[in-house]
Amino acid sequence: MFVTHLSLADFRSYASVELRLEPGVTTFTGANGQGKTNLVEAVDYLATLGSHRVASEAPLVRHTAERAIVRGRVQAGLDDPRQLLLEIEMLPGRQNRASLNRAPLRRPRELLGALRTVLFSPEDLALIKGDPSERRRFIDELITTRWPRLAGVRSDYDRVLRQRSTLLKSLSGRGRSIPDGAAATLEVWDESLAGFGAELIQARVRTLADLTPHLQRAYLAIAPTNNDAQLAYRSPIEPEPDTSVEELRARLILAMAERRSDEIARGVCLVGPHRDDIVLSLGELPAKGYASHGESWSFALALKLASFDLLRADGVEPVLILDDVFAELDQMRRERLAGMVAEAEQVLITAAVAADVPAALGGRRFQVGGGEVKEIDEASEGEYDRA
Repeated sequence: MFVTHLSLADFRSYASVELRLEPGVTTFTGANGQGKTNLVEAVDYLATLGSHRVASEAPLVRHTAERAIVRGRVQAGLDDPRQLLLEIEMLPGRQNRASLNRAPLRRPRELLGALRTVLFSPEDLALIKGDPSERRRFIDELITTRWPRLAGVRSDYDRVLRQRSTLLKSLSGRGRSIPDGAAATLEVWDESLAGFGAELIQARVRTLADLTPHLQRAYLAIAPTNNDAQLAYRSPIEPEPDTSVEELRARLILAMAERRSDEIARGVCLVGPHRDDIVLSLGELPAKGYASHGESWSFALALKLASFDLLRADGVEPVLILDDVFAELDQMRRERLAGMVAEAEQVLITAAVAADVPAALGGRRFQVGGGEVKEIDEASEGEYDRA
């Protein structure tokens, strides 16, 4: 799977861009703030319907513009000439619009699965050093990439969580005595939250089990060490990869019942996948707080490379995006990373300094600056041809 053409209108800093892409390695270089990351962010947005840099879509729309359009043509594979045309129209404050092969879709999330990406950027250091929400976001994006239908389950879970939280807030301070009607309503929300939550937890736990061997190989390849990289899912209901959805649902309902008085007193939902965490360890010690800066970088990078390998094992060839990564690595790790990604079907790289990207990766190179994207033509010794 790879992108053959990217078209942007009023996205980030670009009024308009038409960019032809090819399989293999493509590198975008340019000074900070010139828009190279905007290009790969747009590709990733088509795949995930989200940005790795901001939580809302308003910053993605160019200043003074009312909307932004990202359009990409995707080919199924090197030996499969079938192509899809994906389009997202971002409308801040309103429902985004999406189309596939120019046919409008009812919901943007129906576009998920048409393009799949794995992106690594400096922000991913938060997977190791940041709050549990960063790790939950990582695993939820991965399970949605593996099984796009789970995007709907995540949306339903978030909707029920908001409604249940609103009810708990209205009951806070009442102690154990709550109206019969409110108690019955709370039980309904318990059932719904547990149903959707059980599906998410099962997908998370199974994915972590599948991911672990890939993680260990990737970490050892990047930073040879005696410490094994490990993943563990932390939840009060103690799920295992073979625990059924029905059993997880029953455990969630029981856990909510046990925390009922605390939830009402505090006015928040204290049980569910929105409260769980992933414990990352190196050897016997947790990575957070104990791993050095270099180890943290290696762990975060290994997580993304492991995700890439897992998707390939599932039969999917995702686009691999490395956003401003090489500058953060020493020479040894750069060379090791280059060797690991060179065989990917399509790799998109951004770098402020071209020399940071190992020459062994080769491929096409573009210079980004002044709102323009120009291909570097080595044959003309530095002269640029418009992409």
